[in-house]
This record gives sequence, structure tokens and C-alpha cells, in this order.
Amino acid sequence: MKKRLTGLAAAFCLLAALALPAHAQDYNFKAPSAGDFGTPTSDDTIREWTDPNVDRSKNSALIPPGFGTPTSYLPGSGEFLTPNLAAGGPLNGGNLIPGTVGAATLPSTPSTGGGSTDTGTGYPTVSYPTASGPVTAFTELTPDLYNSDGSLGTLKIPSVGLTVKIYEGTGSAPLLKGAGHFTGTTAWAGNYCVAGHNRGVRNDFGKIHTLRTGDTITLTTPLGTRSYSVASVSKISYTDTSMLEATADNCITLFTCVEDQPAYRWCVRAVAG
Repeated sequence: MKKRLTGLAAAFCLLAALALPAHAQDYNFKAPSAGDFGTPTSDDTIREWTDPNVDRSKNSALIPPGFGTPTSYLPGSGEFLTPNLAAGGPLNGGNLIPGTVGAATLPSTPSTGGGSTDTGTGYPTVSYPTASGPVTAFTELTPDLYNSDGSLGTLKIPSVGLTVKIYEGTGSAPLLKGAGHFTGTTAWAGNYCVAGHNRGVRNDFGKIHTLRTGDTITLTTPLGTRSYSVASVSKISYTDTSMLEATADNCITLFTCVEDQPAYRWCVRAVAG
């Protein structure tokens, strides 16, 4: 009898267990907090120090330079996607940007006229010398002043071991081949203005800031050879165009960027003896 009661009790317990409803475990999914889902753990983030007034639209976008070019690894280099709309472009006033040296732009050539292209050679004929004050020395760039290899001449600075050919313009194409002559400046008499890279594949002007007063610079063009003596080596603002202006005396002016200081340029002025 005792065994029968025990069996019945066990059967009732089993039936009671089977009669209870099955419940899944409760889980609580909390929604993320509103706002920034990627809040940084450091206070020194780009959102704290980025200037909100910088134009980051397509107006300031750059077409990156080609792979393996002298400026391919430099931030901020390349041609404007929309040059007419870029800051400093024709529609926004300021200086036009003829080209780049290193990572930053060079000051524009002071000019008030226009140029034309000789259809026979394809080379530009420059006809717009200007400057503030009286100017008596200027030579227009005409097709006959190009050498057979397309260069305008050769620049030599023995004290820094430099010999480099000069090509018309200060854009990426001429500076890939050598130094660049500022369009609109004299082709011989007066202030002959030249720009060059100072690092990367071409390092032509990497040492011009080490020149000393009296060092010799020699320029050879189809019109002859002239020697100049260094008169000054200075660091100027990238917006300073005064050293590009035409002069009454024969001189040569060299420009290149200042490493890690995009707001400045090295400027060397040498005068003919």
C-alpha cells in the first residue's frame, strides 16, 4: 500500500510539472543614447580643433597629383577641381595661383594684361609687363627665346652644386622637368623670376636658403650669359608679390617653399655685377 501511495504521489508531481506553462528567459534590450554613438575617449579630437569656417566644399577640392610625381606624397598638393570658384580664384578675388612648389602655392605674377599663343610654335608669347613705379628693363618672351629642347635657359649656382634647366611656367608640368620661369616676368633684362622644388623627386632649390651674400648665380639663355651676386636671402609671406615686380636693374629672384611652413616662401634676390 505504501508503494502505491508513493507511486501516485510521484505521478501527481509529474502531471503538475507538465501542467505549468513554459516561459522564456526575460531579456532587456536598452536603446542607445541619443546623439553621437561614437563618442571619443579623448578630449583632443579633430572636432575640438578643426576650424569650422574653412571651406570644405568642392570649391576647395583638389585633383590629386599623379602617382610617383614630385608632389604625390605632399598633403594639399594638386590642381583645383573648380579653379574659378576656389578661394583666390577669378570669381572670389585675390591673387590668381599660377602653380605650386612643394605643398603650397606660389604668389601670383603681377600683371594687368593678357598673353597670346604663337600658332607656328605653340609656345606662348608674353606681352604684359607691369610693375609699380618706373620700369626701364624688360624683355618679352617670344618663340625665338626657347631652346630646341623647349627650355628657356640654364641656371647655375656653384656654391650649392646646382645646375638646372628652366622651363616656362610654375605649374606641375614644368617643375617636374626643372625650374620654372614665372609667366609674365621678364625673359632677360630686368627681374628674372624663377621657382623650383626643394624636396621630393626634384630637389633643385633645396639649398637656396643657405646661400650667402656674394655667392654667384649664372643664367644662360639664347640672349647670352649673365652672372649675378646674391644680395639677400629672406623668408616672405606666400601672399607677398613685391619680389616678382619688374625692376630697372638686372637681377634674378628665386622662390621655393619653406618646409612645414606653408604660409612662407624662401626668396633669394641676386643682382647683376
